[in-house]
Amino acid sequence: MKIALVTDWLTNYGGAESVISAFHDLFPEAPVFTTLYNPKKMRELGGLKDVRTTWLQKIPFAKSHHQWLLGQMPVAVEMMDLDEYDVVLSSCHSVSKGVITKPSTLHICYCHTPMRYAWESWDFETRLKKFPKFLHPLIRRQIKKIKEWDYCAAQRVDKYIANSTHIAGKIKEHYGRDSAVIYPPVHTEKFKPVAHPSQDFYFSIGRLIPYKKFDLLVETFNHLGLPLKIAGTGPDFEKIKKMAKPNVEILGFVDDRQLAELYANCKALLFPQVEDAGIVPLEAMAAGRPVIALNRGGSLDTMIEGKTGVFFGEQTVKNLSDAVRRFETMGFDPKAIREHAKRFDVEIFKRKIRDFIESQASSCFS
Repeated sequence: MKIALVTDWLTNYGGAESVISAFHDLFPEAPVFTTLYNPKKMRELGGLKDVRTTWLQKIPFAKSHHQWLLGQMPVAVEMMDLDEYDVVLSSCHSVSKGVITKPSTLHICYCHTPMRYAWESWDFETRLKKFPKFLHPLIRRQIKKIKEWDYCAAQRVDKYIANSTHIAGKIKEHYGRDSAVIYPPVHTEKFKPVAHPSQDFYFSIGRLIPYKKFDLLVETFNHLGLPLKIAGTGPDFEKIKKMAKPNVEILGFVDDRQLAELYANCKALLFPQVEDAGIVPLEAMAAGRPVIALNRGGSLDTMIEGKTGVFFGEQTVKNLSDAVRRFETMGFDPKAIREHAKRFDVEIFKRKIRDFIESQASSCFS
């Protein structure tokens, strides 16, 4: 059985790239097809043997400005030659689901989300602000065409795997397709509890962009007066830093060692946003620490109220403050929290993916 791996682009390491890394561990001889590849940004992948890019790779500055080429990416993925493969396994949050395969080829798509900027107006409007206003009408027309293409491309997939029940619902809503759910891989071995955590601060980490609601965290902890550390960089860095009172520390970038220490020693991780899946809470739980999270999105798949943390209902200072006060009266078992997180470990992910492929291939090729 000859397998090809496909992903949207490999220009920055994140959740979709960690999935490709796990796929590559499973099928080390399988080539990786992608629109753009920036090896300098992909060192965490550990070195891919065979990466095959499209004609977009030759465009100057494409590897650092892939968002300018979204209109050309559908054409680029449709030109990928996958005729010699029995199984195509795609890791997709954008265009890679649109590859064209032979009728006899089994295409399994691990979908992180339907194309957000095409289907979610809040995401599109946020991205639009990055471009000069005179380009906005052109971009709106382009996105309308991409949305139409995306729906048609989604029908080419034979089987979908969603990264959460939240995304399974989105796949059904936007594409009219059913999907299995396999939660994305977490490297739980990187994060471990410590014997005597300091627990003298709350913690949050992520890219400092509007939908992740770091402004809500700062405003809430300015009000509560409790210590909070926020790690991450992004467009809202200066805004968040200016908002913060002395009890709120904006750390900027932290390396893997620092991150593991922050997780292990915090009182709780704060996760106020809606995420498709959300790996960060599971990393904190792998370190034995509880989570205070919005009761939306992927968090509903990974958290247990009262055992691994607490939920809050609305993205308001009052709701989050009430959740923090309630959390302060509760106790949590670090060992139980870590054991829960281990259910989402990368090795379990790989086993489930292999089982799914073998099951689908046996029925498809028998």
